[in-house]
Amino acid sequence: MSTIFDILSRKIVEWRKEESAIIEKGGTKVLSQVTVAQAYGGMRGVASIICDTSRVPQEQGLIIREIPLKQLLDKTPEEIFFLLLTAELPNKDQLADFSEEIRSRKYVPKYVWDVLKSMPKDSHPMTMLNTAILVLQKESVFSKKYDDGMRKEDYWKATLEDALNLVAKIPAIAAGIYRIRFNKGDIIAPDPAMDLTGDYVHMLGLGEINKEEFNDLMRLYLVAHCDHEGGNVSALTNLTINSALSDIYYSLSGGFDGLAGPLHGLANQECLKWILEIMQKYGNAPSKEQLKEIVWNTLNSGKVIPGYGHAVLRVTDPRFEGFLEFGKSHFPEDPIFLTVSRLYDVVPEELKKVEKIKNPWPNVDAASGSMLYHYGIKEFSYYTVVFAVSRSLGLTAQAVVNRAMNGPLIRPKSVTSQYVKEFVS
Repeated sequence: MSTIFDILSRKIVEWRKEESAIIEKGGTKVLSQVTVAQAYGGMRGVASIICDTSRVPQEQGLIIREIPLKQLLDKTPEEIFFLLLTAELPNKDQLADFSEEIRSRKYVPKYVWDVLKSMPKDSHPMTMLNTAILVLQKESVFSKKYDDGMRKEDYWKATLEDALNLVAKIPAIAAGIYRIRFNKGDIIAPDPAMDLTGDYVHMLGLGEINKEEFNDLMRLYLVAHCDHEGGNVSALTNLTINSALSDIYYSLSGGFDGLAGPLHGLANQECLKWILEIMQKYGNAPSKEQLKEIVWNTLNSGKVIPGYGHAVLRVTDPRFEGFLEFGKSHFPEDPIFLTVSRLYDVVPEELKKVEKIKNPWPNVDAASGSMLYHYGIKEFSYYTVVFAVSRSLGLTAQAVVNRAMNGPLIRPKSVTSQYVKEFVS
């Protein structure tokens, strides 16, 4: 039976030949032009890096290895991770072998728990997650083999070892952080017999909930947030750090530092806070007419509608649609979900009336927080950690692919404002 290392060994040879052919045939063609506004605007829309794991067309949303997300919402994180790495979904035997490869790596060393337990009691859960990853860096296979003089051709193999180890351990670390930080009791050890989703749910130890339903939600959550092309803050940070041949313990921690920001992974809890404030004002799920009033009060006060709009998308985020369907199937009358659903009926039509708003549609953050809240995870500061568990699939896969393709050191040219003044005049 072919292992993930055997499969990638074959594919990488093909990918490298394909890349060489592309560069030889079209290396001088202009892929993108940069305006002064883009240089000052965070490089928005500048096509300047390669990311083969996923893309996000404005009018479609997330596409993973050329398969639209909507066609993947019934898959497991293991299947998605395999797809991200190899550009194909695994067959039954491949999935069994790959899942066993991950399950065998779940153990988290005691020294990691010792560090986490010694941190200040009010530490942010994302700080704890990033600390745990950095503490684990001493386990890096890439770092050890690089110091031993590893061949450049084998960088990807050592990076894949690190990726498999991290993806296997992060659910246990994330669940342990939840229990330590919020005084939920003893850490629950991972079960080598369970898949990633089931074990994460098991280790969270939430108590009296519908475990089967919550398992389905977490599977959906881990799939939906797994990747989002290469230019978002966490992905670009991960790529930049890893391009210096820092191992992915360093680069993943850096990417997660970016994910912790309010304009990135923190946004889901901001959306839920806003919804809860609305409900507190009205005592229950507001009517559509009341929501229209809230929308305009928010806009007229100079604020944006949390969860609506996206840096890239110009349609409803398919990840939002997946969560919306889940809520309708499992708890349609939940007041928080009902508010999320009614906002979707109201907000886009109202935002279309504002000329400067290019995208009136919801992104994934408009719904994801309400899902976690329904099943009892009410500690908002933990939500980004759940996001990170999922995003570890995409970020580590991107690192493996970039090392396989001998990706260059990321080093864009910067210019001064004085240079731009002279240039435009």
